[in-house]
Amino acid sequence: MNVTRLGRTEVSVSALGFGAAPLGNLYTAVSDDEAHATVDAAWDAGVRYYDTAPHYGLGLSERRLGAALARRPRQQFAVSTKVGRLLEPHPAPTGSDLAAGGFAVPDSLVRRPDYSRTGVLRSLEASLDRLGLDRVDIVYVHDPDDHLDTAVGEAIPALLDLRDQGVVGAVGVGANTVGPLLRTVTETDVDAVMVAGRWTLLDRTARPLLDACAARGTSVVAAAPFNSGLLSRPHPAADATFDYGPVPAAVLRRARRLAEVCARHRTVLPHAAVRFPLRSPEVACVVAGFRSGDEVRAAARWAAVDLAEETWAALDGVAETT
Repeated sequence: MNVTRLGRTEVSVSALGFGAAPLGNLYTAVSDDEAHATVDAAWDAGVRYYDTAPHYGLGLSERRLGAALARRPRQQFAVSTKVGRLLEPHPAPTGSDLAAGGFAVPDSLVRRPDYSRTGVLRSLEASLDRLGLDRVDIVYVHDPDDHLDTAVGEAIPALLDLRDQGVVGAVGVGANTVGPLLRTVTETDVDAVMVAGRWTLLDRTARPLLDACAARGTSVVAAAPFNSGLLSRPHPAADATFDYGPVPAAVLRRARRLAEVCARHRTVLPHAAVRFPLRSPEVACVVAGFRSGDEVRAAARWAAVDLAEETWAALDGVAETT
């Protein structure tokens, strides 16, 4: 699988990245064995970039990912985690994190936003312990939307210091919204941004962000190419989710039009969804979440094969007229 260097750093990522939120029991539980087998399938398919966060299953994703990668040669893969949410003992647990966080795990811990320098260092130290690693390759400031001044003034400078000391390889910011990412690209020296769901076959609102990244030499990691499920099947269902909620009728109609174009051109919607971000030179890789080996293997096949130009032209025509 092709690998690309992030920004001006020495960190390289595979064209397809492994999003490890499902390893944290996102929405539904997976077993330790299933999680391990999914990571093994990704490795066998050539995936060499793995992304996680403390938020994912209150640390479960980090622990499972670290265990699954423990026997792999460390110099052959890149791992990213995130800062901005400290995990602390829950003063009044309810028994499940599903309602509060969306993960099917006990809520013995609670997430506390902290984008201060001290909070960043505490978070990273805890993540390394859960991962069982002495370093991570990329650290993203996670969802700083409501704490942007502190993130720009403290979190990012703290991580840049660690990068300059050689403690981490690259620094980035990850969010589901474009505005905070644009600000960090223009005001700081981050190496990469992870934009989730805003540069997809269906939602192309991150175009100004990609332009800013091109001007600054900042890499883009395009996450959530399936828009949380809507584009993951050849025929979008009425009960599919879009950006973690029910799909609006107009969005469903557009997704189905894209699916029809794919069918006419002898491909499937999820293939186009995986390949779309990789068309842009600013995009270093596309990161999708996986909970089974079959899902990984399919995505790896799609990532490796581009669509014909006439197919893209037809798909772009749907995007431009809706």
